[in-house]
Amino acid sequence: QVQLVESGGGLVQAGGSLRLSCVVSGATFRFYGMGWFRQAPGKEREFVAAITRTGPTTSNADSVKGRFTISRDDAKNTVYLQMNSLKPEDTAVYYCAAKSFLGLSRSGQAAAYDYWGQGTQVTVST
Repeated sequence: QVQLVESGGGLVQAGGSLRLSCVVSGATFRFYGMGWFRQAPGKEREFVAAITRTGPTTSNADSVKGRFTISRDDAKNTVYLQMNSLKPEDTAVYYCAAKSFLGLSRSGQAAAYDYWGQGTQVTVST
């Protein structure tokens, strides 16, 4: 019943920008903390960024600090990932995830999340 739908991925040259969106339906969005993860071919799923339901506070992986920004718009039931200064190593499928009343200490753990989107492909060329 709860669905997450990502969009905004695509092909971009190194140094370029993309903004990913994730729309949540079937849930009261303001009760949920949200996270972004990514998975490149042959690699483990990796935490990218998270945002809590209150505050809000954010957390970013070291690999994307200063380049990526997570934000949320509760009126639109949407979480965003603004991706700037993209590098080829950012190439991956990006997944949106949701967890009711997400705690900051658990936000980087994929196992903490209850719902996942289908993913959107981001490809950064040299």
